[in-house]
Amino acid sequence: MSRDPTRFTHALCRAPAPSAIHGIRADHGPDPDFTGLVAEHDAYVGALRELGLAVEVLPPLDDFPDALFTEDVALTFPNGAILLRPGAPSRAGEVRHIRASLIVHHKRLLEMTGPGYADGGDILRLADRVIIGLSARTDRTGAEELAGLLGKLGYRAEIADTPPGVLHFKTGCGLIDERTILAVPALADCPQFTGLEVVQTPSGEDAAANVLRIEGTVLVGDRWSATHAMLAARGIAIRPLPTDQIAHIDAGLSCMSLRW
Repeated sequence: MSRDPTRFTHALCRAPAPSAIHGIRADHGPDPDFTGLVAEHDAYVGALRELGLAVEVLPPLDDFPDALFTEDVALTFPNGAILLRPGAPSRAGEVRHIRASLIVHHKRLLEMTGPGYADGGDILRLADRVIIGLSARTDRTGAEELAGLLGKLGYRAEIADTPPGVLHFKTGCGLIDERTILAVPALADCPQFTGLEVVQTPSGEDAAANVLRIEGTVLVGDRWSATHAMLAARGIAIRPLPTDQIAHIDAGLSCMSLRW
């Protein structure tokens, strides 16, 4: 079944809690500035609304520092939603806090039961299929269970490898249109991208790969000037957004919303 993977009318976000500055990160680097983190989240929500989405912002969860990254705990589609099993143990409790909001918007709610794990940051939707990337947060058992649940919603799934050093599959790639993927060099030859055009991130701008396309506009981190120029040269409208603080906790633009 072919669907436009960039067309959305709704989004579900969660406001950052003060504890968010202690969110998970791979390199144990410095904490983000909370005021700056809130400003980045507000700018993100504002951009989604300006692009025509109805955005619901859930209250913060101080017991779960990473809960502002709603994409990792569920998948949302026009015809249903799937509750995931996050790969980081500290995030497991987030799932129950988002369940009620998903039930309001989705008549059909499926749920992973384990024992495997899958994070939404490892899931890339294409027009005709869904790619599930294996990573430190998504194991093969979880990917196979998720593929079965996706099938119940009418989506074909493929399982891909995420290169070492790339936290989530979508840390290293994102759609810039229905048939074109922006990817870091380590993911450029991913076999699951066969049939698509793959554009590599400019030198030194691997962190720009986590873009988010909303219909005709691509949201991209505001520091990546070479990526901006490359996308503009392709005739793509871009919306630069600040991501300095969320980057401190290993996140990007797609992480901060569930969209359908």
